[in-house]
Amino acid sequence: MQHNAADSDRIKKLKFRAWRRGFREADLILGPFADQYLSTLSDADVDAFEVLMDQPDQDLYAWIIEREPTPARFETAVMQQIRDFRFGARDSRSDIGG
Repeated sequence: MQHNAADSDRIKKLKFRAWRRGFREADLILGPFADQYLSTLSDADVDAFEVLMDQPDQDLYAWIIEREPTPARFETAVMQQIRDFRFGARDSRSDIGG
């Protein structure tokens, strides 16, 4: 997907936020996810990702690892894509024995 300059700035900011949430476990999933997929997502999916970035770290991480049920309004295609991605992110990490 081709994004304009304003979209590119937004994506850069979202990538920064995804890597620097202050909650390491979430950073290690959301940062690589954002780097790999954010620039290819539709505008609606970027919007959904941004809404997720606005949620508290502990809640968001609990939804990603399915420790807590995801509220219906956050249960989007992007949330499922992040969940699917987490397995690859976990498997590629050498610090946890992948």
